[in-house]
Amino acid sequence: MAAKRRSIMSDALKMEIAKELGFYDDVQRDGDFGNVSSRNCGYMVRTAIEIAERALMKP
Repeated sequence: MAAKRRSIMSDALKMEIAKELGFYDDVQRDGDFGNVSSRNCGYMVRTAIEIAERALMKP
């Protein structure tokens, strides 16, 4: 039995980032992130890191 992967990013954050990066329609059409390209997944991770860094900079 394969171990179930636990997502670090919430679905809401992933959807927000997909909207920002312009491939939300693809995710919505497919129903999940399974068909998102590895390039777009990399962009999602980079964007999530940028969001986290901005949050840490706020007083």
